[in-house]
Amino acid sequence: MKLYVFPNLDKKNCRSYTKTACEILINNDVSVYMSYMYKRDFSDVNGIEYIDNDCVIEECDFILAVGGDGTILRCSDLARKYKKPLLGLNCGRLGFMATLEHDEINLLNDFCKGKYVLDKRMMIDADVYYENGSVNHVTALNDVVLTKNHGCKIADFTVSKNNNVISSLRADGLVFSTPTGSTAYSLSAGGPIIEPDMECIEFTQICPHSLFARSMLFSDNSVIDVHFKTDKNSEVILTVDGVEIDKLSDNDYVKILKSDDYVEIVDIKGGSFFKSVNRKLMQPFKEILEEV
Repeated sequence: MKLYVFPNLDKKNCRSYTKTACEILINNDVSVYMSYMYKRDFSDVNGIEYIDNDCVIEECDFILAVGGDGTILRCSDLARKYKKPLLGLNCGRLGFMATLEHDEINLLNDFCKGKYVLDKRMMIDADVYYENGSVNHVTALNDVVLTKNHGCKIADFTVSKNNNVISSLRADGLVFSTPTGSTAYSLSAGGPIIEPDMECIEFTQICPHSLFARSMLFSDNSVIDVHFKTDKNSEVILTVDGVEIDKLSDNDYVKILKSDDYVEIVDIKGGSFFKSVNRKLMQPFKEILEEV
């Protein structure tokens, strides 16, 4: 087995967890690769092979992301591009997408023995059509977000499906998420949690100017158009998986649809998603009730 490791050393204790993970993998005869930029940080680990580009990922069997959900999202583009399953080791806070928590790191021994399943995760495309006729194509594992910029008092959005207007509203922004992304920004904006192996597009408004705004679910074959109008000289910001992509004007528009691409997430324990929801969302609430 060959495995490419991507650590986020900005995370507390990430170096320690990555070192332990690499030692477990190497002891199980796994070939471990890492970017040459990390050679000094892991000079005390024997057996890591360092490379100066991403080409080796094409020859690897898996990608290991050590960090939080943001780290996994950054690696998801590599996983999508090279069609490699993604294994997440969480050393952040919530970490819904991670396969393992840092205190479960010894379960990598089971992974090396083939004791895992692959969860296929849907992605969504955002095609941006500019006034000048050009098109920008981006893909998200979590979400595509459109928000008014800081200088804009309010933005008007029109959301259509297959040329039928679904919603015309004033809001700070809109979130279009995959089931995987339903536990991220969409959840914070009041959206529901969706089982990640479902295939649908979730639409949630951010601070809508309405008493009756609710999230909506669209079928996976939907084609959703989003037009917008802002204050004079203001813009709408397009963010994909937490990364700002562009600033859009009133004469631009965005088309949202299911992507042909996907990412496979490694699940070693089985039912990792529901265990994460219970442990990281429900458990704190239970503790509060017990104290009352």
